[in-house]
Amino acid sequence: MSLLNDVSGTAALTICESLLLALNDRKILPETEIVGILEDAAAAHANVPDTDPKSDLHAAVVILINNILAGGNSVRRR
Repeated sequence: MSLLNDVSGTAALTICESLLLALNDRKILPETEIVGILEDAAAAHANVPDTDPKSDLHAAVVILINNILAGGNSVRRR
């Protein structure tokens, strides 16, 4: 993967995390909805067949999102 892809992906993740935090801080979306969004995103990548040329990428995305959920990076847990 090129450095440009890494930078683009990291920027997109940071922007999305910031948006989720802002939506929660402003009480637009409750924590349960934000967790649901992240779980849905992980699920969308979890069922990709092994024959898909990007199956390793999809698996890595699932791991990353699950780590975000476990660590509470996108949702400030009290």
